Amino acid sequence: MALYLEHFGLKEPPFRITPHTDFFFSGADRGATLEALIYAVLHDEGIVKVSGEVGSGKTMLCRVLMERLPSHVDTIYLATPSLARDEILEAIGDELGLALSGKRTAVALRELQEHLIGRYGEGRRVVILIDEAHAMPGETLEEVRLLSNLESNRHKLLQIVLFGQPELDVTLAQPGLRPLRDRVTHAFRMRPLSRPEAARYLSFRMRAAGYRGPEVFTPRAAALLESASGGLTRRINILADKALLSAFTESGHAVTRSHVRAAVQDSEFAAVQPRRRARTLAVGATALAAGLALGLAAQWMWMTKPRPAVAAADSVPSAPQLAAMVAPEPDPAQSTPRAPPYLNAQQAGRLERYSPAGHRLLAERIAAARAVLERAPDDGYSIELFTTDKSDPARMERFLVRARDFVQLGELFIIPMEDRGLFRLRVVYGEFPTRDQAAAAEKRLPPRYQEAFPTELRSFSELRSQI
Repeated sequence: MALYLEHFGLKEPPFRITPHTDFFFSGADRGATLEALIYAVLHDEGIVKVSGEVGSGKTMLCRVLMERLPSHVDTIYLATPSLARDEILEAIGDELGLALSGKRTAVALRELQEHLIGRYGEGRRVVILIDEAHAMPGETLEEVRLLSNLESNRHKLLQIVLFGQPELDVTLAQPGLRPLRDRVTHAFRMRPLSRPEAARYLSFRMRAAGYRGPEVFTPRAAALLESASGGLTRRINILADKALLSAFTESGHAVTRSHVRAAVQDSEFAAVQPRRRARTLAVGATALAAGLALGLAAQWMWMTKPRPAVAAADSVPSAPQLAAMVAPEPDPAQSTPRAPPYLNAQQAGRLERYSPAGHRLLAERIAAARAVLERAPDDGYSIELFTTDKSDPARMERFLVRARDFVQLGELFIIPMEDRGLFRLRVVYGEFPTRDQAAAAEKRLPPRYQEAFPTELRSFSELRSQI
């Protein structure tokens, strides 16, 4: 039991490193990824891949997925990736009550298929969740491909979700595994948290543990936590726990930068340098852009493909760099207020580089988006419906044609976002003076949209920074 619980008014430790589904953080695309995974499992989408660095939250996502799937879905969780080819069949058979041990692969697969057809006829689905899939032998991955072939006349009988470190992407890129790679219908990446997301994560975990009161972690403390951890949630948890203890020993009720410095200096991973996420610099600022929101809508989820690698990745700070980070320094002067919130020339140019290819509705909604981005103040809000990598103008035009049946088209804005010549399209709804007004409008969206879209409230400052 953490010593500081009573001091901070906590009911339980807020920063345990073991997965606890009550502490699932839906920000930083986690919630959208979870919804997309549920959709894929329930709609015969074949193999899905989720990759991310050690400590980025893959196992937590896997556990929450198991909890959130409907009762008619039977889950098989395989946490031992070193299984040999025949052992994975035996493990699946054991979970389903089948005796497949010692049988030839062809015979075992046929018996498994017959059993799954019976379950399907009873209205049940089976999903296999494979954790640490990057460590799985090549022969076993080939067996996974064969399992994905099990189907009835019209439906897949097994849904398979692979969770693994980025090495999984390298493994699947091998020529011999191309048949398996081609069967991956969705690929999601668990990116580290940005600085604003890390601050929200800290607040969320504290309140999920029972804290009620002003924010415990000061902005500068949260910023140092993000920098020192590389945005990886497991490292954030380790550092935050130690920082809370440091504040407790001083009888403080706020975690400051000095408490985080003490936590960093006490952490063994300070000198380790794993890969870190690429940082996208916001135009005209030094703040980190707030990430790649999946925001997958129902009609887009099944079309999601692996995203191209981002341009350049810097590493988590080395030990000397960390020492510089945690060294005492005077508080910086208060920053000058932001200039009037109009698009600058570079941002406007990026909007113009996307071509609607003659599609009238799409061209109108992009022009309307530019107009609202030019006039809306930083603290105004809009409702993000979804963001998609599928930037084909014809697809978006079809979406807009359908959207006319549900919302006023004049309230929909399409914002192209460019990354190394590739575009994503962000669809937002409405222009609201305050966050509360946007939240109220979010509740009035058509029921179909509320079910299909993992909506998020976005400030116009955030929308502009991510063009």
